[in-house]
Amino acid sequence: MKIAHIITGLNNGGAEAVLYRLCTNDISVTHTVISLMGMGKYGPLLQETGVEVHCLNMPAGRITFSGLYSLYKLLKKSKPNAVQTWMYHADLIGGVIARLAGVKNIFWNIRHSVLEKGKSKRNTILIAKFCSWISPFIPKQIICCANKALAVHAKNGYQRNKMVVIANGYELDKFTPNSQLALDTRNELLLNENVVLLGMVGRYDPLKDHTNLLAALSQLKHQFDFKCLLVGKDLSTTNNELISEIEKQGLQSHIVLLEQRNDIPAIMNALDLHILSSSSEAFPNVIAEAMACGTPCVSTDVGDAALIVGEAGWVVPAQDSRQLASAITQALTLKQDSLKWLELQNQARNRILEHFSIETMINKYHDVWNS
Repeated sequence: MKIAHIITGLNNGGAEAVLYRLCTNDISVTHTVISLMGMGKYGPLLQETGVEVHCLNMPAGRITFSGLYSLYKLLKKSKPNAVQTWMYHADLIGGVIARLAGVKNIFWNIRHSVLEKGKSKRNTILIAKFCSWISPFIPKQIICCANKALAVHAKNGYQRNKMVVIANGYELDKFTPNSQLALDTRNELLLNENVVLLGMVGRYDPLKDHTNLLAALSQLKHQFDFKCLLVGKDLSTTNNELISEIEKQGLQSHIVLLEQRNDIPAIMNALDLHILSSSSEAFPNVIAEAMACGTPCVSTDVGDAALIVGEAGWVVPAQDSRQLASAITQALTLKQDSLKWLELQNQARNRILEHFSIETMINKYHDVWNS
């Protein structure tokens, strides 16, 4: 089977990471990836594993005739058994062009769970709405990464009987408990192995709600001695808005800013507790990645976070720093009982093993493509 994937871009993001894992772990299918924009982070990584990658080099937010024609020619020449699109722009452009190129098996992929003014870009909402109008005609099936994403898009007019949920899958040989990796990472960061280490992996973005996290941590600074790693794009000392909020909450001695990292399994192993303070998510990868490394999580109740965490952590309402602080307090109090904490660590790891392996995800994609 030949699958052509069409994605908006290949920069660092959740959808891009899932596409990379799918293509590089599924050796029973020939995968080709077409980016509407450039190579980004994942283009070269895909090529290194032998996956064919094409870039249409369309500017962000703009559609070019040359790009559309190049896509049409690629699909006519390669004659894939199916086209799998990723994210709204690719669903629309890739879906329509694939249909014009004679491809019958077209599958969309929805990666968001919010379509609201103020939380989503106006252009994104408009394209999603247009996709909902043509959803009865273009895709054979519509894959959603989370139950919340399915519910939101069905409510917004997407063809409900075509929609199916496939949760993200993870490479559990990479995201696995590793005490030596944890120690090495702490040594690199000049952090004592006994210091209580909290962390949140996720770019600086209003939807990640770092303000909520900092407000919660401020309530704990006199009760616990801790450090908190903030990892992701724009989480650096050059972010004046973030620095101002850290100073406002009096957390200068507690926060460590790390910007983007390529060693997330190492970061997750180094943490005692991972926190997600978002006001909106679909299927938050970082929770599953932390739990796969045996790191318990506290998360806001966004997207499918509660489904991922299950009974192996804490889930609290979004945008409520008091409840977030309370859950962190419960976690750090439990950590003082080493046997109960070890039990929770094992429970977190086992939940991901049972429900969110890369093999499970690949098999579900195959079921859809062969439908």
